[in-house]
Amino acid sequence: MEMVDVTVFYLEMLSPSRRAIPAPREALSVRHMPSPTVEEYRHLYNAVGRDYHWLSRRKLSDEELAAVIQNPRNELHVLNFEGTPAGFAELDRRQPDEIELVQFGLTRELIGQGLGKWFLQWTIDQAWSYQPRRFWLHTCTLDHPAALPNYLNAGFVLYREEGIRREL
Repeated sequence: MEMVDVTVFYLEMLSPSRRAIPAPREALSVRHMPSPTVEEYRHLYNAVGRDYHWLSRRKLSDEELAAVIQNPRNELHVLNFEGTPAGFAELDRRQPDEIELVQFGLTRELIGQGLGKWFLQWTIDQAWSYQPRRFWLHTCTLDHPAALPNYLNAGFVLYREEGIRREL
């Protein structure tokens, strides 16, 4: 197992950001998947996270993953472009008064076209529709280089940074 040094960035938003970002393309839509199957989830997770060494959900058994993703307070929102999944956002609302953006990203083919900014603002608006006290996430140096700047530009504030060693 290969180990690597990684910097993890913890970001939060304590009030909604109200950016108006026009859709960069026609034929964009977001679909809520209220009870995704493990197979559907793993397909999306791998399509988006494969290049960035996403591990957390891959390490879960099918039963453990189903318990998380099929919880009604864990939301999966799929970005579709021309009817094809182009990315997803996963909101964990299981903690009172706060929401975690657990996963967020686009498929490789659609990165760099402005969809991330638009979808992130859609996700922010969705999270704040529940009126949490706090909306937060973490990202790391293994993620796409635009991830951290995109989150900061959207209004998230860095509140903690740590160096860790983890497997690839």
